[in-house]
Amino acid sequence: MEREHAGSDLTPAGRISIEHVAAAMQKVQAMALAQRISLTDEIFIKQPNLLASCLVQPRLGVDEHSVKFLLNILLVCYQAMKESGLHWPLISEDEQARHMQRMVGTVKFSEDIADPTLAEAARKQYFANHPEQPLLAFVLSESNTWLRDLARRQVDSESDKFVMMASINLVNCIAYSDLRTLRA
Repeated sequence: MEREHAGSDLTPAGRISIEHVAAAMQKVQAMALAQRISLTDEIFIKQPNLLASCLVQPRLGVDEHSVKFLLNILLVCYQAMKESGLHWPLISEDEQARHMQRMVGTVKFSEDIADPTLAEAARKQYFANHPEQPLLAFVLSESNTWLRDLARRQVDSESDKFVMMASINLVNCIAYSDLRTLRA
């Protein structure tokens, strides 16, 4: 992360821009089923652990509709990675577990703050300092839409939290990935 100038808040040094996310969203949305399958095959080869974190969801009680939602999040995240033009290293299962623990700790920290104003400030600081804000914003927006749809259909499941956690963890794994080479 870089500082704008002394005494200012940290400014995230994201590698995936708003333009990358927008292009990824458009491309994935325009894909036919065969193209989505082809992109999923590419993910299987280049980021199999990210794909596995989505495909394991039925074992946690997640329904097919929610798994499709999560896979769409993965497709857009992966396409955004491609749009950036950077070479992304393989994200390991250990890295995924570490980021999941970190996220759970962050959420627990903000929930344990007795003062609601301070708790909200802690959450805002987390989002403001996230290294991949455009990607995080996409995932949060899609997740909010998904949750509203579940509420509208009066579908509520304990497993919904696993989908939410997995979607945020995808972003965190990408955001904190160590890029050794700058261009693909």
